[in-house]
Amino acid sequence: MILEGLPLGAWVVIIIAIIAVIIIIAIVSWWISTANRLRRYQVKIDEASSGIDVALTKRYDLLTKTVATVKGYAKHESETLAKVIEMRRPASNASMKEKSQFSEQVSKAFDSINVVAEAYPELQANQNFLGLQSQIAEVEEQLQASRRVYNSNVSTFNQDIVVWPTSIIARRYHFEKRDFFEAEEAKRQDVKIEF
Repeated sequence: MILEGLPLGAWVVIIIAIIAVIIIIAIVSWWISTANRLRRYQVKIDEASSGIDVALTKRYDLLTKTVATVKGYAKHESETLAKVIEMRRPASNASMKEKSQFSEQVSKAFDSINVVAEAYPELQANQNFLGLQSQIAEVEEQLQASRRVYNSNVSTFNQDIVVWPTSIIARRYHFEKRDFFEAEEAKRQDVKIEF
């Protein structure tokens, strides 16, 4: 063999070259896998954001149906209900802060409708209204689940991009922290229970 007659210095150079190649391959592999992992997190965050959009849209649609049902009973309450209809669905490219604000507006609108409904016992017994309330509760659960998934993905992503050595890659590819879907202001307040 050709390598049998090599002096000891040549062996050292060959071993150092092999180690250097292995280290370079390991670093490149780590770099690529880390960059891909961060990109996958971005896709998961976008997917979860889309889930929030779907739930908010469904919630808005149920709100408009509920308004239509309540209008039949509460003609003189139409000003409050007209404000509800004026709300717009959040655009899919809206920021999480804008989506949170929209969610808060819809929650306030549902509260207004419930106040109106309390004044009309026959409305509270109406099957359409009861069905809509049931669907609203289901959509609220879906929205909460979507928020949890979104915030979990954002948390993982944000943690990864600030921790060294992943932060090196995050800066290189301009990955930026994502906003969490914040709780609505009304739901942050302490609940008052009166007997």
